Amino acid sequence: MNYQPILENDFVRLEPLTIKDVNRLILVAQEENLIQHSPSIINSKESLSKYIEKAISDRVNKTSIPFIIYHKGLNSYLGSTRFGLINNYNKVLHIGWTWISKSIQGTGINQQMKFLMLQYAFEVLEFEKVEFKIDERNIRSRKAVEKIGGTLEGVLRKDTLMKDGFRRSTCCYGILKEEWPHIKSSIFKGFEND
Repeated sequence: MNYQPILENDFVRLEPLTIKDVNRLILVAQEENLIQHSPSIINSKESLSKYIEKAISDRVNKTSIPFIIYHKGLNSYLGSTRFGLINNYNKVLHIGWTWISKSIQGTGINQQMKFLMLQYAFEVLEFEKVEFKIDERNIRSRKAVEKIGGTLEGVLRKDTLMKDGFRRSTCCYGILKEEWPHIKSSIFKGFEND
């Protein structure tokens, strides 16, 4: 398995995340309430460096494939995402840890990224399932995953301690390999030609 792929289309390129990306991402990471539904802290160079170092460590341990998001139209790096909790035996992984600049939220870039990632997970890696874990309160992210065909499979009640001491409940969504052809041809119709 390639743990440093580059995924791209006409709009976005997902490149392997490196420690030098701290400088490329610090201004985005400091946007107010950017990751308010995450247990992570990334709003200082020190905290963002630790976040990226952990992602890289997980890549070395073959449990994660972290990316920096490059927006081709704006010629800018505007966030990060990753495959995580990679289980090669069961052929299951998560897509998450996604944060993108508020300036491009709602523009379709997230959908472009998710198409590339789902296509890679199902068609290149040949995984059986892609999962998403989202804070129950994060309605925007939940709707985004539902929009790309994710099925709510259940809620883990008060399973994650947040940085402010709040115990969040986590919504678990999934897409199965056998669902991908329909999702690709209906929800993502025409994306390969973009």
